[in-house]
Order: sequence, then structure tokens, then C-alpha cells
Amino acid sequence: MYSAVDHQWMGEAIDQAHKALYLANPNPRVGCVIVKDGQVIGRGFTQQVGGPHAEIQALSDVKASGKDAVGSIVYVTLEPCNHTGRTPPCVDALIAARPAKVIAAMSDPNPLVCGKGLERLKAAGIEVQCGLMEVEATALNRGFISRMTRGLPWVRMKIAASLDGKTALPNGQSQWITGPLARADGHHWRAQACAIVTGVGTVKEDDPLLNVREVQTQRQPWKIIIDSKLETPLTAQILKHIDQSGVIIVCAKIAHSELQEKARTLQAMGVEVIEMPNPSGKVDLPELFSYLAKDRQMNEIHIESGFKLNGSMLREHCVDELLLYYAPFMIGVGIGMANVDLATLSERQDWQIIDQSLIGADLRLRLIKN
Repeated sequence: MYSAVDHQWMGEAIDQAHKALYLANPNPRVGCVIVKDGQVIGRGFTQQVGGPHAEIQALSDVKASGKDAVGSIVYVTLEPCNHTGRTPPCVDALIAARPAKVIAAMSDPNPLVCGKGLERLKAAGIEVQCGLMEVEATALNRGFISRMTRGLPWVRMKIAASLDGKTALPNGQSQWITGPLARADGHHWRAQACAIVTGVGTVKEDDPLLNVREVQTQRQPWKIIIDSKLETPLTAQILKHIDQSGVIIVCAKIAHSELQEKARTLQAMGVEVIEMPNPSGKVDLPELFSYLAKDRQMNEIHIESGFKLNGSMLREHCVDELLLYYAPFMIGVGIGMANVDLATLSERQDWQIIDQSLIGADLRLRLIKN
């Protein structure tokens, strides 16, 4: 159905979409390439939210070069939108440009689109095909697809450990287990996320900034602290630079006046404080992730927390992907990855390795649930 040339041009569109990796949230990462007479005449990728989508960028590129898209083939990694959101429908611009054909890598899981964009193009007399390099396009937008189909973000948990699975010495010392290249790679994954989640224990023990520093990005993710008893110090580094990215503290019920006063102080600093208790008096983690997807339009969540919160996340089946970095040494007695205790092996969660790479001296594994 598709030629080698089609694969080549869609591969270029996928490359364009990768340029939106840190940029597009909460929109999907989309790339577009417009080809005419065997030559690329326009390229584009989705800009920051509220900015042009990939198709509009590519059509603008065509116009800037003094050419037109009449009779061209448009390769786009996601079905063009047919509804008005923060920007007008891309299908209108494509229909006006009069290409001969539009090839999409995948249909849009957004119920507002979901095939309607392709139907509009067909009705306008434009040939349409869909499904070329769908696997690659899907991998770019796991979070967006998850939010649209499950009402949940794609949750990735990052852990750095020794070969024997220890994340820190018994006294809590963990800086640094992995090398500088692995740490920089971790920032690459931070930058893709809509929010970075940690626990109050990590905030109190490590006092992290928890922002993106090792890769260049125009957008800093939100920072979310799971803090049942509202113990986050007012002087914590994570509360600084709120003008660059928002901070949310999620706690259980704020029952007495002292905590209520602290909540007001935090809010005056620009921190959002949300009560989300479960019946045990802890934070309701499943409810939190549902809220982040449905109310905050967050696609991907990146977790960097400690032994206890990691265990809670895993026990409550909140994690979709594990991002594990193994350093080539042993610690012996120390703190493990997560406090998951099984009574029988039948209670285990099975994971599938989808990628294994050497990052400097460290081994990186990516796993998703079977």
C-alpha cells in the first residue's frame, strides 16, 4: 500500500514531530512534511500551546518559499483536526491548499476528531490514506492517547539504582549513583512530561529543585508534591521559581487551624494546595491522576520519588512505564526501589522491556506493563 518513498517522507514527518517533544503539551506532538514533484516544499511541527499546529507550520513554510501546495502530498503524523480549539481547524487550511493526497500515520483518538478530519478531506475530493508508520507515531504520543482513551495520563516512574537494586545507602545518601550522562538523560524525560511528581520525604531529605536543567527547553513541567500532612518546608527549593512552572501540593484533609494557616501561606506564595484524601487518610493517588488528565489536561507524568511513594504508586497500579537506570556497582545493605511486599508470586506485576540502552557507563531499561 505504501512505497519506500512514502516511508521516507513519513520518516521525515516523524523527525519533525520529535522537535515538539518538549514543546507541544498538552497538544499531541505532530510533524508534517509537504512533498511536490519529489521534493519537500514545506516542513512543520506543533508549536507551544495556542500556537500553530504542524500542518499550518508546513503550509506557511510552503508559502514562505514562494511555492504552492496544489497537487502535493501531505505527510502528517496524526489525523488533521477538524474542530476549533485554541486554533482553527487544520482541515480547513489543507482543503484551501488543495493537495492531491493526505497520508496520516494514525487517526486522532480525540473524540472531537476521531476520523472526522479524514472524512472532511475525502469529502473535499482529497485522497486520504491512514496507518503509515503508526507504531512510531503512537510511541510519540503515549500520554495524549492515554488521556483521550483512558481519561488518565501516561505515568512514567524513574529510578536510579545500583546493580543490586539499591537507590541509596542506609543513611539515605544517593548522590550520585548514576553518572552525568544518565542524569542528563533523566532530564530529557523530565522535559517531556507535563508534571514531575515527588513525595514530601524526597523534598525534606534531598531538597531538590526538580526542574529541567540538562536539556534546553522552552517549557518547565509542573511540580507536584504528594504530602498527606502538609509537611513541605516553606524554604524548600522546589517552591522557588514558581513563575517558571507551577507547584501543586496534594495533601489529605487539612483538619486543624495550624495546617490551614500553612496552606494559606503556601497559596500566598503561589503554590496550589489541593485536598484529596483516601479513606486511610493518605492522598488518593488514582483520583489524583484522573484529576490531572481530566481537569488539568496533562498527558505525561514523570515520577521521581522515594522507596515509600514508589511502592504506593505501584501497589495502586498507577504506573504505566518504568524508566530504570542501573549503575555498574553494588551497594549491599541499603534502600530498595519500592516497598512492594508480596505474599505470593501470583501477586506480582509483570513488565515487558521495550528498550535497553547504555547511557555512559549506566544501563537504561524502559519497561511497560504486560
